[in-house]
Amino acid sequence: MIEQVAIAFDHKDYQTAAKLLKQLQKESPENPWVQYYLGRLHEVSEKRQEAEKIYRQLLRDTTNSKILTLARQGLQRLQEMDLEERQRAISQAIAQPNNTEFGVLILEPLSTEMKTEASRKFAQIMQLDPYTARLILPSRGWRLYRTGPIGELEFYGKQLQQAGIPCFWATIAEIQQIQVYQVKYFQASTPQATIVCCNEANQLGSLTFDWSEVTAKVVGLLPIFEQVVDVDARRKLERKTQIQDYAQFCDLHLLGRRCILRLDDNGYEFQQGLEIIPQGSQNTIRIHWNSLSSWIDQQLPQVKIWSDFTSFADTTLDQTEMLGHIKSHIHLFRREETNWDSAFHLYSGLVLVK
Repeated sequence: MIEQVAIAFDHKDYQTAAKLLKQLQKESPENPWVQYYLGRLHEVSEKRQEAEKIYRQLLRDTTNSKILTLARQGLQRLQEMDLEERQRAISQAIAQPNNTEFGVLILEPLSTEMKTEASRKFAQIMQLDPYTARLILPSRGWRLYRTGPIGELEFYGKQLQQAGIPCFWATIAEIQQIQVYQVKYFQASTPQATIVCCNEANQLGSLTFDWSEVTAKVVGLLPIFEQVVDVDARRKLERKTQIQDYAQFCDLHLLGRRCILRLDDNGYEFQQGLEIIPQGSQNTIRIHWNSLSSWIDQQLPQVKIWSDFTSFADTTLDQTEMLGHIKSHIHLFRREETNWDSAFHLYSGLVLVK
């Protein structure tokens, strides 16, 4: 009867094949040929998951070389169909207005308990092996996973979200549209806060806001690089670029105004405005900055603090072309350009637009 099933498939008479297989399943349910043609029937009926399950089971349990070859060919056909559909869907997504804008896809952290199942689904969606997928999924902090047209990133992002894998996507244009004010000092704190600040054109002015408008606080360290002379293994002098110090940054987000108030320990004028630094304290920038940070935290006891910039930067710094399109709004003295500044602005901007 298996021969009749094969003939029915050759003639694309799937109705006859289904009737014959129904009878064969009762008589010889474990017969690998019966299982193979059942997989073929699922395949032509667009039940791809069922077909894949049977083909993979045959590869595990069967020693018949002919069936093994056919099962591999079946899996290959399923993969090609999935790929073709995926490419068609991506093309349709990108064809929509504004969906060609350049963007980023960010993976959010998963607990260790969720990683095993999530990595299997992630591997299937992104066409990866499970081991690689598990290494990519973050356990703490965000991971910049992919860049490209926002339509394509949204396509993948929605599939990942449906699979229970937390992620989000944003365009670089959204980040660039955020207004950034460089805070010089706080002039008042009650009943409203007033800051003296510079806008993007470096014009000095003031801005008043309610503390309740602040939706997030983003903190991070940016390395300060210096040229140093060192002795190599051959005891010869050589010039190296090394991290000599770190600059402290703190961004306060006013989501309703789509703007960031940016403070840093090099740019804040501690001797101006409100007397935030305790009288008689040691005159060091680090102590002044810590006092300022503590004072801000007291004004914002319920606001979430985002402090995982360094781990995010580890996944982002090699994206030189993408970061080159981001104006950092950071004014540290740099002998050479660095991706760290743009990476911090991207991180802070993503917190705001998310």
